[in-house]
Amino acid sequence: MKNHSTITIFVLLGLTDDPQLQIFLSAFLFLTYFLTVAGNLIIILLTLVDSHLKTPMYFFLRNFSILEIVFTTVCVSRFLYSMTTGDKSVTYNACTIQLFFIILIGATEFSLLTAMSYDRYVAICKPLHYTTIMNERVCIILVFCCWLIGLIVILPPLSLAIQLEFCNSNLIDHFGCDASPLLKIVCSDTQFIEQLVLIMAVLTLIFTLVCVIVSYTYIIKTILRLPSAQQRKKAFSTCSSHMIVVSITYGSCIFIYIKPAKEGVAINKVVSLLNTSVIPLMNPFIYTLRNRQVKQALKDSIKKIAFLSKN
Repeated sequence: MKNHSTITIFVLLGLTDDPQLQIFLSAFLFLTYFLTVAGNLIIILLTLVDSHLKTPMYFFLRNFSILEIVFTTVCVSRFLYSMTTGDKSVTYNACTIQLFFIILIGATEFSLLTAMSYDRYVAICKPLHYTTIMNERVCIILVFCCWLIGLIVILPPLSLAIQLEFCNSNLIDHFGCDASPLLKIVCSDTQFIEQLVLIMAVLTLIFTLVCVIVSYTYIIKTILRLPSAQQRKKAFSTCSSHMIVVSITYGSCIFIYIKPAKEGVAINKVVSLLNTSVIPLMNPFIYTLRNRQVKQALKDSIKKIAFLSKN
């Protein structure tokens, strides 16, 4: 990647200069990162080894867990390194790579949540044709399209961003290489690229959200038409975990865009910290605690491990 800037090293200012608060943040981030990776790895392993979880829903869930591990690793690991070593410097290329993966994974996650909503729509609204419609080939194509959409979202603004010149300052007022603080230290005109970034982000958010809302509108209508309360409860339980994850993911991103600008950089950094550490941690617990099949698969796996260890 050709470097057009006069500055090749950036300095991440992080969240705080308070040593005690840094110790607390380091411990907090390490714990959340460990639990996030462990929780999502458990889901990946369960969906691979348990025969009851060989369905399209868990295929998408496995891919979502992979994205969550990559996302939190890209965002949190560099910040943890900075706080534990005191080295806040990051190279131009490393910063570009981090920004590339953050936006790529983020856009891919939104697309994958949309695919998961479509899967639930077919399962609830067209149950007799579910296995025919959501076959293995279709599931693989949908996941591939999610990654493709992520690339389409990131490549146009990134191709323009690598031509920007950083000559005013090398201080990034953030704990990672986020687009907004990077654009603030550019000495060339950023109006077009800022508009492009905003358009791509809003279009991705709105398009995927509309698809999710349409899917769940049909799902809710179908559930309400079911004759018995037991059937309605069972149908709703298959969607509840996904609905919670969708609400949290979209809610946090919408908050960033509708939040008043006067609230400043500090709130942005706190929200970004929650998005990159706490929310990826919540997802595996939501799917595990609210999903009967995943809980049963986890119990069976624990029993097998305990039995093998005794022998």
